[in-house]
Amino acid sequence: MRRLTRFAGAVAAAVALTLAVAGCSSDDGASSGKDTIHVNFGYIADFNGTSLLAIAKDQGLWEKHGVDVSAKPFTNGPLQIQALSTGDLDFGYIGPGAFWLPASGQAKLVAMNTLGRADRVVAQPGIDSMQELKGKTVAVPEGTSGDMILTLALQKAGMTKDDIKVVPMDPAAMVAALASKKVDGAGFWYPALATVKQQVPDLVELAKNTDFEDTVAFPTAFVAGNDVVAKKKDELQRVLAALRDAIAYRAAHTDEAIKLTAEFNKLDPEMVKADAANVEVLSLEQIDQMTKDGTVNKWLSGMNDYFVQAGKLDAPVDPTEYYTGDQFLAAADATAGESAGE
Repeated sequence: MRRLTRFAGAVAAAVALTLAVAGCSSDDGASSGKDTIHVNFGYIADFNGTSLLAIAKDQGLWEKHGVDVSAKPFTNGPLQIQALSTGDLDFGYIGPGAFWLPASGQAKLVAMNTLGRADRVVAQPGIDSMQELKGKTVAVPEGTSGDMILTLALQKAGMTKDDIKVVPMDPAAMVAALASKKVDGAGFWYPALATVKQQVPDLVELAKNTDFEDTVAFPTAFVAGNDVVAKKKDELQRVLAALRDAIAYRAAHTDEAIKLTAEFNKLDPEMVKADAANVEVLSLEQIDQMTKDGTVNKWLSGMNDYFVQAGKLDAPVDPTEYYTGDQFLAAADATAGESAGE
């Protein structure tokens, strides 16, 4: 099995650096009662990865459920999975490309979030097809949704990664590499691509999520450390209850969620609005129903098949082994009779 440990040293150093960055915290408004619990929560500074945290902070949802949150920014999901395994994080957020990590036993999926539409395979001007990337340098953040869409696009074109020169690269470095034309293409995502397009306005989009939606879903989700799920049931239920409230609020107040996300990340609201346009926001009722009727497990099974083909997993894994949908539904009891945002 292709393991994250192959670059554990580099990841550990990156985690240490990331955790040294001052993150946003709810310390200023956390409940002062003895019953308050503290959690470290990782996120990615985009609409998918931040909107629920921004809502929970603004609407006092952490305090409502007796949770004090220290939120720490990360550049991708695999780094957060590594931080979960070391205990530096309790909870985090990942995109679909990193779902193979919970499937391989390294964390648990505890809450579905959105369906992503932001991933692209892009190329420099003059490269108009996947076939024209053959032999060329293509950057990708390994184990992310950018990696996932690149693999799918290559498969659709009858190609593999052996047909291109893959360069593993951090998302921040990819922006500079694409803008300076040091790489020919990339498996990447918005809103970072919007920054690249300011410098390379004729950047070519060769593939997007919706090209594959008939066979593969691109859900995003929140994750927790294995020990949190196994040994800290109260902590898990409180965090899930707050996330449920935030999910309900976001679906009913999407424009406000965009504004709050921009404020949380100190970004231009128009940039966040453009990012949110590449997201399918799911209501709490939808997530509950899709958890109950097996839709989420169907998504995960389809993704597992992809990960096996891509060499990330040795064999398919039963989604019930790593998606704690029953716990997400049980957290509804903590918010029964209350309306989010009121």
